[in-house]
Amino acid sequence: MSAPTTDVIAIGNAIVDVMAPCDDALIDSLGMTRGGMTLIDTTQAHALYEAMGPAREISGGSAANTLAGLAALGASCAFIGQVADDQLGEVFAHDIRAGGISFATPARAGDPPTARCLIFVTPDGQRTMNTYLGASQFLPPVALDEAAIAAASVLYLEGYLWDPEEPRAAMRRAIAASRNAGRQVAFTLSDAFVIARHGDDFRALIDAGEIDILFANHVELAALTGCDDFHQGIAALKDKVPCLIVTRGEHGAVAVRGGETAEVSAEPIAKVVDTTGAGDLFAAGFLFGHVRGRGLADCLRMGAVCAAEVISHYGARPEADLKALVAAI
Repeated sequence: MSAPTTDVIAIGNAIVDVMAPCDDALIDSLGMTRGGMTLIDTTQAHALYEAMGPAREISGGSAANTLAGLAALGASCAFIGQVADDQLGEVFAHDIRAGGISFATPARAGDPPTARCLIFVTPDGQRTMNTYLGASQFLPPVALDEAAIAAASVLYLEGYLWDPEEPRAAMRRAIAASRNAGRQVAFTLSDAFVIARHGDDFRALIDAGEIDILFANHVELAALTGCDDFHQGIAALKDKVPCLIVTRGEHGAVAVRGGETAEVSAEPIAKVVDTTGAGDLFAAGFLFGHVRGRGLADCLRMGAVCAAEVISHYGARPEADLKALVAAI
């Protein structure tokens, strides 16, 4: 088996985040699920955009955010995701390539347009996300570069993208390509609503030994295992996944790898500005430590440091020097 030439290749939604601050009353008046992520259609996207105050456009998407963090840390990365041949598609492609990430998926002509996530941020930093998936849900298996997948140490898959049929088929094909090359497959569960729809698929992948590294938060852990007790949930999964990482917001995170368990506290910050991308950047820090051969506790600390950086400002992409922040670990 040849040595990998890329640290992490990811498949995910190619989304541009449109973010605006708002008060709690607007969340209630629009009937949104505070702090959640809701899939919306074209009509809803137009209505919510009209209700937004002045907004910022920042390229996003869960897996793409993770790669942005990894690239900022010094990892070599590639992204596979579908944009449309339109203005937001150009914005996304420019941003991800400017971050040093390889992105070669051809843009899709015609409708639907490039995906966008309308994010309302309340004064406590909580984000309420409304996602129009657009072109991102039409990533075909033929768009995969299987040679690039086989050349990466880790294939990182975004649970959000499991919902539509075409990308789900693409990700199954990518898993096969990665495992055939003797590489590792990492998977993030993304959200409890995804587990409600596709939990049987995820549990089957885990039981078949297809997932080497699994990222979840405490809510997703409960949804996947059916265990409301955190420690029972960990116990139910730890022997089925070679490396399990579970985040708990302000309560830190736990990881189990083989017979080793490690725990980290959340990094203290002066103020939580926007929690968008906290889990994505935690995964970036952890995976960076992992591909660099660091110990489990160090990987968790790197994740916590990266998550703390991203929640200290608007947007899900790092702004500070992540290399400098993790240098002391």
